[in-house]
Amino acid sequence: MRLLSPTDTYGDAYDQFEWHIPDRINMAEQACERHARTMPDQVGLIVANIDDTHREYTWGQLSGLSNQMANLLTANGLVRGERFGILLSQSVEAAISHLACWKMGAISIPLFSLFGEEALLFRLKDSGAKMIITEKRQLEKVLAIRDKLPNLEHIILIDGPDEPNAIDLWSHLENASDQFEMLDTAADDPSYIIYTSGTTGNPKGALMGHRSLMGHMAGVEFFHDFFPQPDDLMWTPADWAWIGGLMNCLMGAWFHGVPVLAYRAPKYDPVQALQLMAKYKVRNTFMPPTALKIMRGVPDIPSYGTNLRTIAVAGEPMGRELLEWGQREFGITFNEFYGQTECNLVVGNCQKIMDVVSGSMGKPIPGHIVAVIDDEGEVMPAGQEGQIAVRDGDPVMMLEYWNNPDATQKKFLGDWLLTGDQGILDEDGYLWFLARDDDVITSAGYRIGPGEIEDCLTKHKAVSLAAAIGIPDPVRTEIVKVFITLMSGVDASEELEEDIRSFVKTRLSPHEYPREIEFVEDLPVTSTGKIKRNELRKMERAKKQA
Repeated sequence: MRLLSPTDTYGDAYDQFEWHIPDRINMAEQACERHARTMPDQVGLIVANIDDTHREYTWGQLSGLSNQMANLLTANGLVRGERFGILLSQSVEAAISHLACWKMGAISIPLFSLFGEEALLFRLKDSGAKMIITEKRQLEKVLAIRDKLPNLEHIILIDGPDEPNAIDLWSHLENASDQFEMLDTAADDPSYIIYTSGTTGNPKGALMGHRSLMGHMAGVEFFHDFFPQPDDLMWTPADWAWIGGLMNCLMGAWFHGVPVLAYRAPKYDPVQALQLMAKYKVRNTFMPPTALKIMRGVPDIPSYGTNLRTIAVAGEPMGRELLEWGQREFGITFNEFYGQTECNLVVGNCQKIMDVVSGSMGKPIPGHIVAVIDDEGEVMPAGQEGQIAVRDGDPVMMLEYWNNPDATQKKFLGDWLLTGDQGILDEDGYLWFLARDDDVITSAGYRIGPGEIEDCLTKHKAVSLAAAIGIPDPVRTEIVKVFITLMSGVDASEELEEDIRSFVKTRLSPHEYPREIEFVEDLPVTSTGKIKRNELRKMERAKKQA
């Protein structure tokens, strides 16, 4: 089943598109079970290891393993509607955990393996996660916060054995049946929560329905030039805890029965990425611009022998230089796309049926109504600046923010979901990103909320007040810079800077730590005590221009 058909023009594709989403639908059925019935012996997942070995899993095996997983979770008390944390990087265990949750009507929560204790604590506590699956090297972090998680009953390890605080996955799977009766779920029943960055306070959990996977598919098919094609095989360096890795790649490929390559690299290495894609004959990839910018330093890329058909790019603006570099080195026109966790894959490019205009994000993807609106919710004429918004009722759109009705209400204006991004829709229908309404920092493809960083910093014994902003960076788009007022009697020093960096890195995540720190006497605040981050950004621009 494919949502888009190759057509002569973008206009035909957009005008002729219609959604046909059943009232009753389950993402595990869409992503795995129907393939297990029709092609059980074909490979659905290839897990490559650092030691240059790999293991293949057929659709029949993935179905059986996820059934065993569902039975194991059921036996340990997880029921429909309860939450299950998945603290794993790309792996078969992560994949079958999502499928198992969806089969039993539970809600999966993908979590970055690089999260520190505080980042994990908030997400697990806010979601009320009843169980979590992880690995031994993560166990210490989980145990350190377990006393603060009253709902967390079980920890499952993928690399056991059983111990007093956790059970071993694989030994228990052996005793579980590989048959499971999948629950009948509605399109709007919840399936997973992905936490997104917020500008103030803590992250927000975007709750997605079972319709989410099919809602993603028009975008996946569009920017992968009418995906799938013969011999397609998907890989991404993006973590599956990010919606770009989980839905754009893993589940987006699995919807069409296209095999996916999984690889748990300790750190992104462009040479390793090229070798990996050549060895496993990867045809399709999604890469943030930062990963491609780093790859530009590799000489003679054609010598690696990659045979990519499509490269999709998102997470931050791509720009003309990167577009032209890709055409030279790979012989491919990168297809940039745009979306956000709450409403993903709504704007993009498909170079097969439209011109890729450097600097623009592309056009609304078939099936999605995207406009630039004013503060009253009225659509702006072409060429005028306003907020990029998506028409309510879109199947890829979140159901709500978990446990946060106020934030959900503020996300909408009339019939429109507000992206928080300012843009222009030109006369030819291309969308151009101008700026963010909010203070979210975009660094190496990650959207980082300053509120979580600031909250973490104020827990440091030397910090009185902190403000985080993004400042321009040629590789990462932006890096995190923090302005800090110190406690009375504390002196600024290089040693203190390093201690503060480490403090954030270990408690939140390495991509959130401040690469630049400036100690100040005071911070600009409003009459109600809110930090004026915009004033700090203006100060930074003035420094650069001086």
